Amino acid sequence: MAAPASKAFQEAVLRKCRESAETKEKFFAANSGVLEEVCGRVATALSAGHQLFVMGNGGSSCDALHVAVEFVHPIIEKRRAFPARALTSDTALLTAIGNDADFSQTFAEQLRVFGKAGDVALGISTSGMSANVNYGLQAAREMGMLTVAFSGKDGGRSKDAAEYCLTVPSFSIHRIQEVHTTLLHVLWDMVHVMLGEEDII
Repeated sequence: MAAPASKAFQEAVLRKCRESAETKEKFFAANSGVLEEVCGRVATALSAGHQLFVMGNGGSSCDALHVAVEFVHPIIEKRRAFPARALTSDTALLTAIGNDADFSQTFAEQLRVFGKAGDVALGISTSGMSANVNYGLQAAREMGMLTVAFSGKDGGRSKDAAEYCLTVPSFSIHRIQEVHTTLLHVLWDMVHVMLGEEDII
């Protein structure tokens, strides 16, 4: 059996947990209105047969993969599956575009090929300054897609690139990422609820 944690360690862990919970609570209290609008529009798009495209770098690329899987292969049997694609998953395509054109175009080029008007593009960037995410959002917007950004700090350039920018006003990357993860779960859940499915989470 492990020894009890030291008081200093326990206090540090609990402080981080409180910070995480407080950041989430403040964010969702301030953004529930726009989040409801975003969920409603995503639900409308997906129920009409459109696709969700998700993009991000580093940890945010993992978030993109995570939410795409949730939509395509719901972990709850009663939930409908919807077409979703993480634009971060094809290593050959990403490196080809990055090498032959420019890394800033890795998502924009894919969206121009795979996307169409009425689809949804979701860009995730903790700083809002990821060039490839913002170029992707701009390209999607020009194509007539619904564009949504999950950002942090002051929103960076994502707040201008996307129609909707949900910004976590924190300078802690960890706190921002924790809110983004919760946001993705809320998005997935509420899209289904808005389409008349049982709220079972």
